[in-house]
Amino acid sequence: MRHRNSGRKLGRNASHRDALFSNLVTSLFLHGRIETTEAKAKELRRFADATIGWGVAVHDLIAKGDKISAQEKVKVVHAKRMARKTVRTREAMDRLFNEIGPHFAARKGGYTRLLKSRIRKGDAAPMALVELVDFAKQ
Repeated sequence: MRHRNSGRKLGRNASHRDALFSNLVTSLFLHGRIETTEAKAKELRRFADATIGWGVAVHDLIAKGDKISAQEKVKVVHAKRMARKTVRTREAMDRLFNEIGPHFAARKGGYTRLLKSRIRKGDAAPMALVELVDFAKQ
């Protein structure tokens, strides 16, 4: 029995799953919308929403620029380090803290949307689109 064990294993070991979700989150931040299998998409929401939460938490401090105190700077550095655990590229990190975080500042969660799209030809896997809610890529 899997009592109190959350998350899908997806036929992978722990390090492979971590790499998979890091890559998916990075792609989601760079492109705004990605297509993957339904099971991966449902798990991806957990990682993406948590990572976006770090960008939202410090968006007002980043907007101040150089006028932040030493204590506030520590909070920004902490948020960036925590997001860095998941996000792979510098470009995606910049996008998270400069565009995505400020955009979702008014929301209390639910930053991603899952849309079931098709059945993949070949293995008949149900596919889904994962996109950032109300966020059009500029």
